[in-house]
Amino acid sequence: MEAKGRVFKYGDNVDTDVIIPARYLAIQDKKELASHCMEDIDKDFVGKVRNGDIMVAGKNFGCGSSREHAPMVIKEAGVSCVIAETFARIFFRNAINIGLPIIECKEASEGIKPGDEVEIDFDTGLIKDVTEGKTYQGMPFPEFMQKIINAGGLVSYINEGQ
Repeated sequence: MEAKGRVFKYGDNVDTDVIIPARYLAIQDKKELASHCMEDIDKDFVGKVRNGDIMVAGKNFGCGSSREHAPMVIKEAGVSCVIAETFARIFFRNAINIGLPIIECKEASEGIKPGDEVEIDFDTGLIKDVTEGKTYQGMPFPEFMQKIINAGGLVSYINEGQ
């Protein structure tokens, strides 16, 4: 499994209230909800993001409340993977549960620039910044996590009889 896309880059401590502001949580439609993804720190994000694009961030990405909406709107907006130095524990679990690939890699978090084209091999954890010609070694997903992500999330994985 792999991903390839253009990078949107953010800093440390991007919390769930920034990823999807609480004022929109009553919206039931995923696409409409995702239309507000990142708007409080990047008003142009939803207008620029394309399917397959990649988010890169610093430490503690997804901190704050435990809402599952945060990884869901990122995935629904078209992001194929989030790379960060570290993830908040509950965000990490929620991302896997809904099938959003995430990778921790300090060096990639620091070295990759906004707009770079990046390729990620989830089997090996290899992150290649095609624009800069650099590679970084992230933590690959264990096989059971890859199966959950490939199924589109934990519910789909269970429904497939795994």
